[in-house]
Amino acid sequence: MAYSEKVKDHYKNPRNVGEIENASGVGTVGNAKCGDIMRMYLDIDDNTHIIKDCKFKTFGCGAAVATSSMATELVKGKTIEEAMKVTNKAVMEALDGLPPIKVHCSLLAEQAIHAALWDYAEKHNIKIEGLEKPVNDIEELEEDEEL
Repeated sequence: MAYSEKVKDHYKNPRNVGEIENASGVGTVGNAKCGDIMRMYLDIDDNTHIIKDCKFKTFGCGAAVATSSMATELVKGKTIEEAMKVTNKAVMEALDGLPPIKVHCSLLAEQAIHAALWDYAEKHNIKIEGLEKPVNDIEELEEDEEL
């Protein structure tokens, strides 16, 4: 299984690892099939809706760590609306691709962002355009999106 240099770099030197105390939104998603668990923390400015900070904790394989790291880089400094556009495909492209067997890791990253945004929306009683209630186990989504 060949990983791109970017995947290797984000695995060996992950960005934004950790927790944000009193985070604006926290989302946790997992994949029961492979055992990966990803928790995403967002610090969102309530006035501008800009994501000031984003951290993650991931328990999983190297690709799960790399996709978490890249996802945090892609949403930091963005508005909620822009963060909603960070798809698993965007995460994969930013990492110069993933082996087919590891595509689910990028889906986990997308869902972790959405879960954290959902948490934020719930806390602030707002609706985020296009955001649906996240699933806890992405295996449910994978069955819909068999490659």
